[in-house]
Amino acid sequence: MPGMSSDLPPLTWSTFWSTWHLEPGWLAVLVVLAVSYLVARGRAVATTVAPWRVASFLVGLALLWFTVSSGIGGYAMALFWMHMIMHLLLIMVIPALLVLGHPLTALVEGSRDPERARAVLRSWPFAALLSPATGVVAYTVVIVGTHLTSFMDHMAMSSWLMGGEQVVYVVAGWLFLTPLIGEEPIRSDLPYLGRLGLLVLAMVPDTLVGIVLLQSNHDPNPMYSAMRPGWALDATRDAQTAGGLMWAGGDGGMMLIAIGLIIAVITSPRRRDRMTGDWLEGARRANMSANTGTGEQDLDPDSDEALAAYNEMLARLHRRES
Repeated sequence: MPGMSSDLPPLTWSTFWSTWHLEPGWLAVLVVLAVSYLVARGRAVATTVAPWRVASFLVGLALLWFTVSSGIGGYAMALFWMHMIMHLLLIMVIPALLVLGHPLTALVEGSRDPERARAVLRSWPFAALLSPATGVVAYTVVIVGTHLTSFMDHMAMSSWLMGGEQVVYVVAGWLFLTPLIGEEPIRSDLPYLGRLGLLVLAMVPDTLVGIVLLQSNHDPNPMYSAMRPGWALDATRDAQTAGGLMWAGGDGGMMLIAIGLIIAVITSPRRRDRMTGDWLEGARRANMSANTGTGEQDLDPDSDEALAAYNEMLARLHRRES
């Protein structure tokens, strides 16, 4: 935290593992979230939240506390590249674990009136909040706004602002990943091909920030650098190292999430049917109607009627050529 980085010893494996802070505020919040999640799941009459999802959610909470309390959080104000590692964990790795835990599903299934809770979750305010567009915008604004502005200098002067930054990173990552890799009872049901496209799109801010910092030839955060200990890496090299981590870690993390999503689609017939959504099926039906001359837009292309119409079309073409 501000005011503490100058007192830190040089970073080694020993000092990394011995530099811990309790962070009671975070610890209290995470305990409340864990207990609430377990109570909600346990109260459900018939839960669809598998045990591995419970483990994923709890591991995400534990990793969050580790990130802010261990040497990662301790040295984040002394080394920009360590701060970047914390950012990647807070906005990508931890939210992914939390989203896979299906907290909204556990909350709905454990409520007194699941149907009403599901209806509230699908109402327009929540639909707007949990839409893919909102998630992409939140992710982009947070990544760009905290790295390519004077935010780091202001944060160096305020412990409250640093705590707020950590919260914003986790929330932005959760908003971004929930409609993409989550299967929660929300209104958004983007086809999986669209979800993969948004994961690729999210690489743009990661790449932009990474390249800008990597090519920096001056200290981009002079106030932040002035409060660091004397043994810290040169400020310009520190920023360049942080940029390399953002570029490689951000894009690499998105690729891993996309690969995981592809595997989930391949191994699930239900997800495969949702790969392209309804537009492809509509195109098939329209093409069948146009080519066979049936005029039936609702004709199933895989039905016996469609096969008979297709054979009749071929027969007409043969007679015409003859």
